[in-house]
Amino acid sequence: MTVRTRLLDPAVGQAMSALSATAKKGLGDPALAELVVIRASQLNHCAFCLDMHLAIAREQGVSEKQLDLLAAWEEAEGAFDERERAALELTEAVTVLTDGFVPDAVYERAARHFDEVELAHLIGLIVAINNWNRVMVSRRIPPGGYTP
Repeated sequence: MTVRTRLLDPAVGQAMSALSATAKKGLGDPALAELVVIRASQLNHCAFCLDMHLAIAREQGVSEKQLDLLAAWEEAEGAFDERERAALELTEAVTVLTDGFVPDAVYERAARHFDEVELAHLIGLIVAINNWNRVMVSRRIPPGGYTP
């Protein structure tokens, strides 16, 4: 097995943490922020981030039903409101970038539920968690290292 570094330059970690914290604060909805970062982490197969953010989501009062159904949010009628659904759809579009861009319809749906500042923070949060996912997955950092 290839030996991978566990090192993360402290300045890089601080910058990434600052981006995450600023985006979460600007979004102004801690529970929704956790749904977004969990969904991106599911798509990116980041066990470390899933372990961490599931714990934080529970601390923020996210329901077990939402956590259980998040991977199938599109089919989970009644479990997520329209604002949450718009955020999750945007999360998937930004995370996967299947067509090389975020479709206009997805962006427009999100823009109906978030003002311009909230939308900027939501996109920042999605970008931040995707960065964290890639840093953790590329180094194969296992779950269990997070303690509240």
